[in-house]
Amino acid sequence: MPASKDIGTIVVVEDDPNISDLVDMYLRREGFRVLQAGDGEKGLEIVKREKPRMVILDVGLPGAIDGIEVCRRLRTDGVVPVLMLTARDAEVDRVLGLEMGADDYVTKPFSPRELVARVKAILRRADGPRKESPDVLMAGSVEVDTGRREARVAGEVVALATREFDLLLFFAENSGLALSRRQLLEGVWGADWYGDERTVDAHVRQLRKKLGDALPLATVWGVGYRLG
Repeated sequence: MPASKDIGTIVVVEDDPNISDLVDMYLRREGFRVLQAGDGEKGLEIVKREKPRMVILDVGLPGAIDGIEVCRRLRTDGVVPVLMLTARDAEVDRVLGLEMGADDYVTKPFSPRELVARVKAILRRADGPRKESPDVLMAGSVEVDTGRREARVAGEVVALATREFDLLLFFAENSGLALSRRQLLEGVWGADWYGDERTVDAHVRQLRKKLGDALPLATVWGVGYRLG
């Protein structure tokens, strides 16, 4: 039975109307307000106007602005969560999307129920406070503000995607420990997430790129990563 009230807006940027309508139907059943766009320019226009809770974004969009470029522009302008839709064999697209700041991806063809579950998991992490954490943790010289969900270096806010912030926070909460990729996936993405462990590497690269020397994040060969 459809949910009784609107629980937020999701923009679906997808040029295949069959896929877009299917996603629309399943999300509306859960109570979301859904807006559709068939190309990147229209998608960016709607996001700017509507300020949605989330964007579902196809990589292979027609026209001059593909999904990777849309994701890059979204990350430049803000931190709205992004779930990317990619072709089954498009590993390069998945990696590029994650490096541009996408929070997760689903490969086509996909189960609509799985997509809805991913959407809810991303929004829980974006919206919900972490339990039993002080307001501000330190990750090297980076201030990790859990209340405002901000990362600051020398007082300046560094824009991070939802997953990037969650990964940084997990490192800060486990400073000094060597963490395997599987531990990081379970701690940040959730124990039921079954994507590729290289997702962690893509997000670590982005944290290093954005935070630089302020984040003393070491690679522990054969294991994973360690903060401090």
